[in-house]
Amino acid sequence: MGYFRTALLLAAMTGLFLAVGWMIGGRTGMAIAFVIACGLNLFAYWNSDKMLLRMYGAREVLRDNAPNLHALVEELAQRAGVPMPRVYLVESQQPNAFATGRSPTNAALAVTSGLLAKLNENEVAGVVAHELAHIRNRDTLLMTITATLAGAISMLVNFGLFFGGNRNNPLGIVGLILVMILAPIAAVLVQLAISRSREYEADRVGAEIVGKPLWLAGALEKLSHASGRIANEMADRNPATAHVFIVSPLNARKVNGLFATHPSLESRIQRLVEMAERMGQSPEPAIPATPRPWG
Repeated sequence: MGYFRTALLLAAMTGLFLAVGWMIGGRTGMAIAFVIACGLNLFAYWNSDKMLLRMYGAREVLRDNAPNLHALVEELAQRAGVPMPRVYLVESQQPNAFATGRSPTNAALAVTSGLLAKLNENEVAGVVAHELAHIRNRDTLLMTITATLAGAISMLVNFGLFFGGNRNNPLGIVGLILVMILAPIAAVLVQLAISRSREYEADRVGAEIVGKPLWLAGALEKLSHASGRIANEMADRNPATAHVFIVSPLNARKVNGLFATHPSLESRIQRLVEMAERMGQSPEPAIPATPRPWG
């Protein structure tokens, strides 16, 4: 269902681009906007992982420095059927994690020091499995495609503002003005809807990888309490990167609003609990955080 919904949203984004392209730029403007947007996003696709890791001061941790964390990631990567990603640590009290990289063979997985300090081993495993699901599902590529289309739509609108647009469109000047106002908003909404859909899918696949949906549910519950109280200053200065994290580093208590980068944590937890029930699993006794040293 997650893949089907994502496909529908991508089709909607493509249709929106074609419609806006014809209304504002005609065939020529549409082609120019698409080429420019592809060029910009291609650069981002090849370099965004380095830029993101550098932005958050991520430090690569080697097996000798963090043998237990490496062993956990390696075991789950084998279960997921993906190459072992590079492992990074971000010094932040906010418990969070993200994955980046243009493909499974060039992937990096980053966890914050707050995540390792506040979650127990099972919950850390659930979070790692979620990020490996993003890597296996090639969500970085998917979001690059949606960013390309959204960027092309914005460029078409700019062309319309500067060059007057395609006034021969069926709706005339009124339709042109409405498209210039509404098209960028619609593109952002579809882009965010795809992002939320991929989070649900990563939860599901991650739960299958780790084999215990309640481990991830428990992690999300702790993250929902901590992330709303502990600030991530770098994310606050760069809100465009919020979608890469397992929970929003800006406001983890957001509901399913139109402009939310993530689904509500309550709905994600409920889905995982229902998944565990279908698998015949019941809650396990609580264990303390970090029962063994990670590094």
